[in-house]
Amino acid sequence: MADPNSKALHARALQRIPGGVNSPVRAFRAVGGEPVYIARGKGPYIWGADGTRYIDYVGSWGPMLLGHAHPAVIDAIQRAAADGTSFGAPTEREVEFAEALCAAIPSMEKVRLCSSGTEACMSALRLARGFTGRDKIVKFEGCYHGHADFLLVKAGSGAATFGVPDSAGVPAGAAQNTLTVAYNDLDAVRALFAAEGAQIAAVIVEPVVGNMGCVPPAPGFLEGLREICTAHGALLVLDEVMTGFRVAQGGAQARFAVRPDLTTFGKVVGGGMPLAAFGGRADVMDRLAPLGPVYQAGTLSGNPVATAAGLAMLAQLGPSVYERLEVAGARLEAGFAAAAEAAGVPVTIQRVGAMWTIFFGTGPVRDWTDAKGADTKRFAVWHGAMLRRGVYLPPSQWEAAFHSVTHDDGVLEETLAAAAESFREVRAAG
Repeated sequence: MADPNSKALHARALQRIPGGVNSPVRAFRAVGGEPVYIARGKGPYIWGADGTRYIDYVGSWGPMLLGHAHPAVIDAIQRAAADGTSFGAPTEREVEFAEALCAAIPSMEKVRLCSSGTEACMSALRLARGFTGRDKIVKFEGCYHGHADFLLVKAGSGAATFGVPDSAGVPAGAAQNTLTVAYNDLDAVRALFAAEGAQIAAVIVEPVVGNMGCVPPAPGFLEGLREICTAHGALLVLDEVMTGFRVAQGGAQARFAVRPDLTTFGKVVGGGMPLAAFGGRADVMDRLAPLGPVYQAGTLSGNPVATAAGLAMLAQLGPSVYERLEVAGARLEAGFAAAAEAAGVPVTIQRVGAMWTIFFGTGPVRDWTDAKGADTKRFAVWHGAMLRRGVYLPPSQWEAAFHSVTHDDGVLEETLAAAAESFREVRAAG
């Protein structure tokens, strides 16, 4: 790594922070080297601690649809913070935010705000169990729904990056009611429900997987899950922490025309601030305390600064934003494919709207088994080559990349020029 300031910061961090990072994928273990420490961001760019400018395709793992430091979002944050940063009491702004979110997501009749995607998914599944009176939940191999104990089962993403499929410290009993099947395998889901259906409270799924790389649903997969859940009295929970407002204004559920019982949101709904939400059918949501017996709480839930940022971001979205994101995504996809072919490097590029992954290998990636077949050594070479050319990508083969509306023609041209050189470097490395 060429950034001496980041190197010095990382040495300090290692003394006080486990592994030097506060979230494992940031450690760069999957790609070698040490992490770049970020000093600031603006539009499509971030700057490292030594002042080096990078084109950013991480975007805080999805929420930066409008690019970094959008003026409307920053203004909203500053004005809200001047009135106080936290009250632990109701505010008008959280009501406005709940109204805006429900208006944007037709399946969301009522919503509860919280602070992280992990919290949203954990709470939604507790609610599903409380509503149905059942204990078992179904998740898919390679899908990540946060680090609650019972969800760290074949969770892909960060766990896979470190070669640990399940976390130490999780009691066996915590995961005994979590059932896993392969993503995109409806027959396996049907067989599981035939055997366990009367005990299954919910199916939780990333409608477009972003935690084993970008893996879209096969035609009919999400619709099939909806039918199975309805037939067996289980709830369908869509984890839109990544896809919500990223792949369409109404989320993946709008793009793929599927109506879940509950939806979880995070990242993007806060405009870059810590904010998350879960919501859905009113009869299900009304089982939450103080109306019902399912407990969930949080001092920072509906935080006034975070909701201000979220409202400002939502106000900027519209058809023109998604048209620009789609055009930019298509240009990147075509350019990457052409550059890889010219260099003689076999890749599979998968994209849904403004999220995408370049898998090093041939053939479509439909599930976790396919994703594990990607060439991680070639990905690591590619990642380092792009970083040296000023392009900042997710430091794991199994994480989706994201672009924003500020990734204009000039930014895309610079990215694709770097990609052509980097693919040739991958080829030369063997």
